[in-house]
Amino acid sequence: MGSRHVPARTVLFEREKNGVTYRIPALLYIPRWSTLLAFAEERLSVDDAHANLLVLRRGTFYHNYVEWEDMIAVDRARLPGHRSMNPCPIYDEFTGQTFLFFIAVLGSTSESYQIITGRNLARLCYVTSSDQGRSWSDVTDLTHKVIGESLKEWATFALGPGHGIQLKSGRLLVPAYTYHINCRDCFGKLCRTTPKAFAFRSDDHGKSWKVGELIPNLHTVECQLVSVDEEDGSNILYCNARSSLGFRVQALSSDGGIVFQSGQLIEKLAETLNGCHGSVIGFPAPLGFLSSQNIKNPVCCQAERSLVLPKLSDVKQWNTKGLQAQDNINTFKNNLQWQFCSGSGVFNLAGHRHTIWEDVCKDTCHDNMGLLNKLKLQNKTYHKTGQTFQTPTWVLYSHPTSTHSRLNLGVYLSPYPRDADSWRGPWVIYEGPSAYSDLSYIELPSGEDGSVGLPPIVAFACLYENGLKSPYEQISFSIFTLYEVIQNLPLKPNVLHHPMNKDKKKGNCKTS
Repeated sequence: MGSRHVPARTVLFEREKNGVTYRIPALLYIPRWSTLLAFAEERLSVDDAHANLLVLRRGTFYHNYVEWEDMIAVDRARLPGHRSMNPCPIYDEFTGQTFLFFIAVLGSTSESYQIITGRNLARLCYVTSSDQGRSWSDVTDLTHKVIGESLKEWATFALGPGHGIQLKSGRLLVPAYTYHINCRDCFGKLCRTTPKAFAFRSDDHGKSWKVGELIPNLHTVECQLVSVDEEDGSNILYCNARSSLGFRVQALSSDGGIVFQSGQLIEKLAETLNGCHGSVIGFPAPLGFLSSQNIKNPVCCQAERSLVLPKLSDVKQWNTKGLQAQDNINTFKNNLQWQFCSGSGVFNLAGHRHTIWEDVCKDTCHDNMGLLNKLKLQNKTYHKTGQTFQTPTWVLYSHPTSTHSRLNLGVYLSPYPRDADSWRGPWVIYEGPSAYSDLSYIELPSGEDGSVGLPPIVAFACLYENGLKSPYEQISFSIFTLYEVIQNLPLKPNVLHHPMNKDKKKGNCKTS
């Protein structure tokens, strides 16, 4: 079932004695303000048809803990006579504005009723905040303006749920799916609908929105997106979606979510019975560590870009009170396991260049400087002339690990998301009934006092449904480091395989 080590958790939402239940978590981290926004649906019962409104808990991230405010209702995020569902927050780093997208569904009409009748009763809405969720604008209904005539072909639609993303270009993307009507009238009955994932996009910071094309082949439902940088300087948009086919589905877009290529099954990521929502988050890859255990005979830069793991005692752990250092800061400064080298310098786990450590690396590896030059040469050989090497994106994925029921929430890691066979895992982070989740990427300060000069620690926050007898008793929050993920994945000791090695034998992996 995975490692017995699980991250500490804090319960943010809990079922009340009168039956009020909190479901559908959505998590947004705003680094500039060290703010976490944790959203959920408040329901009168666990039933989808009994959803009511959206609620929020704001968290302030300090050096070694998160301080959570009391739960509030996002009263502006609703339409009269409708219930608010599927929170999907997104932050615009250019304007500092937070969007909270959601769907407003008429009365208690279920999704299944809309699918059977072919009559859509969902609306596309959002509210905005300029003060990190303290206050919200009036609601905006985009349904007719954005979806327009396409709505006639949709039995219903929904968002995410969970976070949206922003591309480097500034484009905002909101993941979504629809039940597309294939044949409306066959002997007086609706014949068939097909679930298809897609994305809403804005290139003017939310002033106007457009609908992207649907994933063309496989059934895809709830989904999330990741912008993936590749080593050769290219970028793709990666979509990971729930399906009814027994496995997750992935689809790629080379134009930022306007058109998706044909989807493919991810056989390493099995679905639960009837499927379940899952979350994906991207982060800059660590290409290799300097490990304290290799100081005497260091392998400073590894040609195959394998991952050398540090000792367990050298990593910081999270508990219910926050981040606690197992070793003192002087020990941490002497251990260089959080650094890695490439032919162009020394980087931290987040992929940011730290020239302050470069002399240390060179001095430590003075007998192996040939490896640095060798890697430079290999980079030139591997990449086309004129292309610039960039830190590639890895992807973390969270989802229940059981194929029979929503049980044992786990995380999986892919160092090469284009390759559906590159997933490794799971590491079970909650043992017991669990369902929907949402991930965020966080950089933790290395020192208790946020010391300047030390590289940040790559970490992830996860907001997830869980319970003892049912997955819908609580929504909990956990933080864990990239090191913990790698240490607890069922991989070969001390090495995380990069698919470049496999490509040499089998040829490059391509989507179907």
